[in-house]
Amino acid sequence: MIEIKHKKTQAVLLRMDADSLAGRKISGAKLRGANLCGADLRGANLISTDLREADLRGANLSGAVANEAAMSGANLKNADLSNTDLTSVDLHDADLVGCNLSGAIMRYARLTNADLSGANLSEADLSMADVRANCHHCNAWRADFRAADLSGANLVGANLSEADMTNANLTGAKMVGAKMLGTIDASGRRRRAQNAPEPSRPWWRFW
Repeated sequence: MIEIKHKKTQAVLLRMDADSLAGRKISGAKLRGANLCGADLRGANLISTDLREADLRGANLSGAVANEAAMSGANLKNADLSNTDLTSVDLHDADLVGCNLSGAIMRYARLTNADLSGANLSEADLSMADVRANCHHCNAWRADFRAADLSGANLVGANLSEADMTNANLTGAKMVGAKMLGTIDASGRRRRAQNAPEPSRPWWRFW
């Protein structure tokens, strides 16, 4: 028997006759403020689950399906959300510091004011997402930011190499020290690698 309790009041929010939450169907559950620190939620069905302000520090949600889940204000510090389906999830004001989101599907996700400092977003799909967030020193190698809203985002020191930012809104974004080797910019043009040699030209072009 598993009991999921509130992180402060210790009130039981959900009981499940199971030994593990991995692969379980928890869709639609009301787990606001739940203590799921270090929980094994691999492959779990969390569609439309209320996880607002939940403690998910160090939890393993890899491969979970959490479409349209409410996770605003949740603490996901150092959690593993690799290859998780987070389509249309609400993560505004969430703590995602050091979180592994590699390969995650986050189309239309709301990440307003979320803290993604040092997070791994490599090959994640953030197309059309609201990423007006703190992405300081995040790794977004080959991430998909097409049509995403990154206005005012903190991308200082971020690795954006080979990321696709076609039609992204970068108005006011802070990008000092960001790596953009082979990045496709907002206009759809791929940036040449820094310090790349000039393309060779026939000798007659020099005259």
